[in-house]
Amino acid sequence: MTIYEIKQKTLGTQPHFFTQSSMRFFHQTLRDYKVYKETDGKYFITAPMKDNTGKCVGHTQRLFNPETNDLEFIPK
Repeated sequence: MTIYEIKQKTLGTQPHFFTQSSMRFFHQTLRDYKVYKETDGKYFITAPMKDNTGKCVGHTQRLFNPETNDLEFIPK
């Protein structure tokens, strides 16, 4: 599954997660996201968050659940 497919599937459950304004705030594009399939059938997605200089200041990380089409927060 690609990040583009995940974006389409989450429009009903997480409509603001992949909006242009949200991604612009974190200096991200869909191309920045990496998708990894987990053994339980969920997909781990991650992308670097950058500051105004382009320096990485953290990462966006979520689990996409294809059964519910929801992005699950990963507690630290």
